[in-house]
This record gives sequence, structure tokens and C-alpha cells, in this order.
Amino acid sequence: MKERGTRKKMIGRVISHKMDKTAVVSVSRLKKHVSYKKYIIGEKIFKAHDPKNSCGVGDKVRIIESKPVSKTKRWQVLEILERGQAGAEQEKEGSNSLEQPQ
Repeated sequence: MKERGTRKKMIGRVISHKMDKTAVVSVSRLKKHVSYKKYIIGEKIFKAHDPKNSCGVGDKVRIIESKPVSKTKRWQVLEILERGQAGAEQEKEGSNSLEQPQ
């Protein structure tokens, strides 16, 4: 049986999670301008498959290249590296709602 080649991995931020099982991830990188020798931030947006719907807006995630899942999805969320501000606020609100009002 043939082994699969090495797949690309990237780290980016989730900018949207409104679709079911899909996270829109923004990956930015530094690129040096050829003639001006100045560093420019290049940004690219990928749609990644998130089977558990565990990502939230602002999360830092690692995505990996995969076979096409749909017309535009060719990446998959491998792991969540750190939670964003939106996720942290929701966790705090959840813990406060369990307390009894006085």
C-alpha cells in the first residue's frame, strides 16, 4: 500500500464559525518585498473542516491539508492551540449562570 505524502500544516486564527462543521481560518505570514526590501504581512483565508464544532472566533488553530471535503474546503482543523477572547468570555458566563442570584 502506498504511503501518503507529507501534508502542509499551517497556524492561523479563526475569523468566522457561522457554518456548520466549518471554520474560516486566516493565516498570515511575512514576505519580503523584492525591490523595496520591506517586510509585508500577507494574509490568506482558508475554510477548514471542524467535525466537532469545537472552534470559536479568535481561537488559534493548526490546520492540515486534506482531500476535498466540499467545493471550497481542502483543510481540516488538527488542534486548537489557544482559545480566543470570545471563547474565554463564554466559559466565564457559563460558570456565572450556575450560581444562584442573591
